[in-house]
Amino acid sequence: MDPLIARLGLALAIGLLVGLERGWRERGAPDRSRTAGIRTFGISGLLGGILAALAEALGAVSVLVGGFVAFAAIFAWYKAREAAHDKDFSVTAVIAALGVFALGALSVAGDYRVAAAGGAALAAVLASREILHGLLKRLTWIELRSALILAVMTAIVLPLLPNRTMDPWGGFNPWEIWFLTVLMASISFAGYVAVRVLGTTRGLLVSSLVGAIVSSTAVTAALARNAASAGDALPLAGAASLAAMVSVLRVCAVVLIIEPSVFTSVGIPAIAAALVFAACGAILLIRSGEDSKSGGLARNPFELGPLLLFALLFAIVATASAALAAQFGGRGLLATSALAGAFDVDVSVLGALRLVKQSVPAETIGQAVLVALAANAIGRLSLAVSAGPIGFWLPLAGATLIAAAVGYFAMALCGV
Repeated sequence: MDPLIARLGLALAIGLLVGLERGWRERGAPDRSRTAGIRTFGISGLLGGILAALAEALGAVSVLVGGFVAFAAIFAWYKAREAAHDKDFSVTAVIAALGVFALGALSVAGDYRVAAAGGAALAAVLASREILHGLLKRLTWIELRSALILAVMTAIVLPLLPNRTMDPWGGFNPWEIWFLTVLMASISFAGYVAVRVLGTTRGLLVSSLVGAIVSSTAVTAALARNAASAGDALPLAGAASLAAMVSVLRVCAVVLIIEPSVFTSVGIPAIAAALVFAACGAILLIRSGEDSKSGGLARNPFELGPLLLFALLFAIVATASAALAAQFGGRGLLATSALAGAFDVDVSVLGALRLVKQSVPAETIGQAVLVALAANAIGRLSLAVSAGPIGFWLPLAGATLIAAAVGYFAMALCGV
């Protein structure tokens, strides 16, 4: 098949895809009452491809530029008449049509794969109007500011940091520490946004599961405080168990993203423990049979103070882990992971994973990650004992002990 025919077909397909979404949204309108539907958008994409082909054949880019300007003027004129009739001030259809024309031209004169991806993305954005508008209504300026902080941290601060180790042990690399800080804050922010979008009115289960993406320790503390005044602490203990499951699975996801080679040592025992936490949490929630609710389980992970504190602790732990690993080998790393994990499992896990580049065996780092998870579980349980009643922390302690035993058994069985 002639490549030009295939590219023109792609240009037409992009227009039809966007036109399908536009036409479906206005499917109830009378015939010929709208400026553009599925056929018009399809022809617009094809027209962009044809003009791009003519511009290449004639060696005159002015053909494409002039065609684009003429198309924009004609489409905007018809859309203005429609808008005046309907008293509609939306310019979305005009921008979508210009995008279809440009993508049609790109599919012929440029990278057709980029054009295809752009067409799919354009159609997806247009189809997500209700979701995006609902998101804007639910989010506050704090969340929007957090997104801006993330952009600044990633696009401005990160490129300015030196990407080299600055200590004798190879543990303190400013670029890596800041990058991993941004990564963890982004994962937590995704959970925070989910909490804000879903709300806590959907019950204890949703708020605890999603809140644990931000911090399972914070979730456990909030649940312990609520349990002190609750009539039945069992559902709260079940929610804390599920939060612990999310924490373990989150660590597994971080290991897979940053150092997949370590996952072979961590995956089986960690997932076994997570399954136990899930089973115990489900049993406790089913036994309670109550639709409990809780609020305030998560805070904005892009608050500048806690974020800088996380980066500072991470830098200290990373440097200390590298120094102890160089001096005492695996035992030094395990000690550092246990100490840091009791306070913040993310700091401990990230500090251990970075040592893969320092020629520390993956098995040793996997053991350090498991030690950090165990220490964090002990820290959560200690917090539950100090802040909650016995009806809350005793079931949680049972779930934690069973999860630890099953995880250890799975580790021994697999020879990790």
